[in-house]
Parts: sequence; C-alpha cells; structure tokens
Amino acid sequence: MKLLRELCTVHASSGSEKPMTDFVLGYIKKQQKNWKVKPKIHSGGDLQDCIVLVFGKPRTAIFAHMDSIGFTTRYENELVKIGGPVVKDGWKLVGKDSKGEIECTLYADKNNNPFYDYKRKIERATSLTFKPDFRETKNFVQCCYMDNRLGVWNALKVAETLENGIIVFSTYEEHGGGSVGFLGRFIYEKYKVKQALISDITWVTNGVKAGEGVAVSMRDSGIPRRTYLDKVVAIAKKSKVPYQIEVEFSGGSDGNQLQKAPYPFDWCFVGAPESNVHTPDEKVHKKDIAAMTAMYVALMKSL
Repeated sequence: MKLLRELCTVHASSGSEKPMTDFVLGYIKKQQKNWKVKPKIHSGGDLQDCIVLVFGKPRTAIFAHMDSIGFTTRYENELVKIGGPVVKDGWKLVGKDSKGEIECTLYADKNNNPFYDYKRKIERATSLTFKPDFRETKNFVQCCYMDNRLGVWNALKVAETLENGIIVFSTYEEHGGGSVGFLGRFIYEKYKVKQALISDITWVTNGVKAGEGVAVSMRDSGIPRRTYLDKVVAIAKKSKVPYQIEVEFSGGSDGNQLQKAPYPFDWCFVGAPESNVHTPDEKVHKKDIAAMTAMYVALMKSL
C-alpha cells in the first residue's frame, strides 16, 4: 500500500492536477523498465495535464481521473466547493499560497456553507484539500481521496502486465469533467480504440457491500450500451473474480463524459466500493481492491 499512501498525499484538486501529473509521470518513467511491455507515453501540449500510455496493439482503454474534490478560498474566510465534498466542523484542510504551507480548520455556518479558520488570511483562489491521514488494518485502507487515487493505483498495477491496451489519466472529473472529450478524440482518431473501462471508486450501498467484490456498474446517471455491458459481465463471470452488479440512479464518471463525446465509445464503470464518500475517511476493503485489479487484468485480455 506504499504507492497508494503516496498518491493520497499529493495535492491535486480539480484544475490543479499538475503535481499529480508530475508524480505519475515520474513513477512511470522509473518503473516501466520492470513492466511486461514498455508503453509509448503521450503527455503535455494539447493533452494539458493528462497522460496517455499506449501498450502494444490496443483494443480497449482504461480511464482513471487524477483529480480530487476540495475547496477554493474566496473572501472573508469563505470557501467554495470543488466537486462535492462533505462539510463538517473541525476537519483539517491543507494547501499552499505564496506565504507558505497551510493547515487550517474547516467549519460551516448555520446554512452549512463552508469556511476556514486560520491564523491569517489565505490568499484568494488558493486550493485546499483534506489533510491526508492514511490508515491500514488487516481488512481495510482508509484516507481521503481513495476516490480516485485508488483508481490511479489500480491502473498503474494493471500496467505492470498489460500487453495491449491504453491507460488514460484524466483531469477535471470531480468538477464536471472536460478532458475526456479531447482524450477520447485523441485515442479514437490515432489508435481507433472505442472501448473503455472506467477505473474509479463507487459507493457502498444496500446493494453493493464492502468485501464482496468489485462493482460492475450497469448504470448510474448515464446508461452505457447494453451490448457492451453484457460482454463485460460475460468476461467477469468467466474470470471467477468476485464482483457485484451495481445499479444506481445518480452519480457519474468519466464514462458519462465519454458517452457525450462525438465518438462511438462503449464504456463500463468497474470499481471497488467505498464508505464515507467525499470525506477525509473514505474506506475500502482490501478484498475489493484485489478483485478490482484482477478484474481489470481479465477484461483487458479479453475485450
């Protein structure tokens, strides 16, 4: 879990992904000599802070978003949400402005609007994120930003043995998306790839339990094409990897943005479930993490 712990400490809220981009690129360049296939790396330029890895002769792409939720400082100690973080008095936030490192305290007014308490005014438009507190037990890992540092971790683990495929590290997902359109265009026009898996983290619910396998989502606020979903489920069954079928009425991911792009992509969200969503205490069962990676290995071989 050392890599996951490191990923969770990187400050990279939506719009401020550059530190995560640098971390992931550094990790790839250091580790790729140990991977089964050395990928072609696309980054920078029109890809902005995104990264695209191409292995062999790709048929399917994995999308993992690098950004997290957080807050932006406004006026008079006000905070503006980045994505949908939960607000609770007393939680610690961290960041940095031109005057130095920051560790402040989150609190809410009577209308649950977020504010910060700190010894000085923090410069306007500073990005703040939950202070990482990585905890590991026999069965669980817990920290802020399992969503989606665990999805990034999963993609990097799959990269170790991947022979044919694309791995896309995207941006902006937590605050409305935006990068997946041009990323979809890039991999469709350059590599003719039009199948996708979304390496992201979902919720523990009354129908999806911790410790019972990776969630294969049939729908959320978006509805993927059933023909492709059936193909994914058939491979999942054959793989013998523990999985759970998820059906939700809300929420979304890079898959929703990919479906809205003007390219004929099929997609399926496949991810471990977590509890305490969008808090400093996001919690995932280790069995579900193992099942997620094993499922991606099986899917990338067969799709």
